[in-house]
Amino acid sequence: MQENEYFEKVKEKIKNKNLTYKIITFGCQLNENDSEKIAGMLEEMGYQETEDEKQADIVVFNTCCVRENAEERLFGKIGEMKNLKQSKNLIIAIGGCMMQEKQMVDKIKKSYPYVDIVFGTHTLQNLPENIYKAMLKNEKVRDILNIDGEIYEGLPIKRNSDFSANVTIMYGCNNFCTYCIVPYVRGRERSRKPEKILAEIEDLAKKNYKEITLLGQNVNSYMRTERENGTATSKIDSFAKLLQEVAKVEGIEKINFISPHPKDFTDDVIEAIAKIDKISRIIHLPLQSGNSKVLKEMNRKYTKEQYLELVEKMVQKIPNLSLSTDIIVGFPGETEEEFEDTLDVVKKVNFEQIFMFIYSPREGTIAAERVDQVPEEIKHKRFDRLKELYETKVDTNNEKYIGTTQKILIEGNSKNDETMFCGRTDTNKVVVFKPQENYKIGDIVKVQITENHKWYFKGEIQK
Repeated sequence: MQENEYFEKVKEKIKNKNLTYKIITFGCQLNENDSEKIAGMLEEMGYQETEDEKQADIVVFNTCCVRENAEERLFGKIGEMKNLKQSKNLIIAIGGCMMQEKQMVDKIKKSYPYVDIVFGTHTLQNLPENIYKAMLKNEKVRDILNIDGEIYEGLPIKRNSDFSANVTIMYGCNNFCTYCIVPYVRGRERSRKPEKILAEIEDLAKKNYKEITLLGQNVNSYMRTERENGTATSKIDSFAKLLQEVAKVEGIEKINFISPHPKDFTDDVIEAIAKIDKISRIIHLPLQSGNSKVLKEMNRKYTKEQYLELVEKMVQKIPNLSLSTDIIVGFPGETEEEFEDTLDVVKKVNFEQIFMFIYSPREGTIAAERVDQVPEEIKHKRFDRLKELYETKVDTNNEKYIGTTQKILIEGNSKNDETMFCGRTDTNKVVVFKPQENYKIGDIVKVQITENHKWYFKGEIQK
């Protein structure tokens, strides 16, 4: 690959200088996975990680454009870099989804001219060359290409964990929800070849990784575009088949995936989850709204009734199923009655977790152009009501865990008590428990749940 040449060029340029890097990541697990690749490339070039951006010789921002507050945080951080840039030979690079938006790139160019490198979601592999140009020629690099670019394999990667790993299986999205900018910045759906995915997972298993999370904007449409175009060349041509093959990899004991789309949650995927014990029993099933009219205006392609029917089917077929979801409060035009429909779904489904968001307009989306935006005060009041409803259900949901024995991957020490281990149930509930001899971080143990503390459990390791 061409970038290999620039790995060596940069490495030679910074030889014996002990230069450091800091990556600041905004957004989802796909962004986190990209940041792991950025870290891998930087270390391949000879940089070492530092926790303090003030000490770094290169700072990379990996951006997200899904929420408005990510923009505010980014520009605040870039502003902090100005004095550092003036006081030392600092390289500032900004990549990720936000850099696929023209107005954002224009703003960087105009308001933050000291930024050295801007790169898009599909030019990640060019980072070594971009750094070399910025370093050698002191030129400003703007490296943003067509968002439907090819998938690059084999980039170096520095994992954030020694036992749990994210594996991207596809890029882009074809759904064009009217509130979402992702298809415009990540491009259309493109699936990685199954043999590449399985090779990556097999390599992780050999390195003693025990848990993997399969990532995509819409994982259960894996290989759909390739099937429709007649370019799927493997027998593994669906998400259900991929799950079945991943489960066969020896050494991998826990399989998670995010995010599926309700309209694409087919029976074969449900059957695969039901039959394969390795697959997590908490499924993330984004609702967004509980009102059919709002869902249609969101372009979600399912109704309230269809969503509830899908939930009922999954509950009947998948043992010990729990559900998490995303909900947007205050979508343009949402009435009080329509919001009540959302509350009704929450009452009926009894979600284990709810990720709640107040709607914020994203420039370039259909919903942002609507004139019937819900007032901020009303949005915040509805958000509070949804939060209150969810919290009233948490303790009731938790009671079913008391006395049960859960298979827990030891993730580390508890943040609140270093003498305790911490891990998660198969349904993503935090559990803290006393260490025992012969068990270490990265091991999978059986833990009996003994106490409910609302947002976490206490438990005891069982022999």
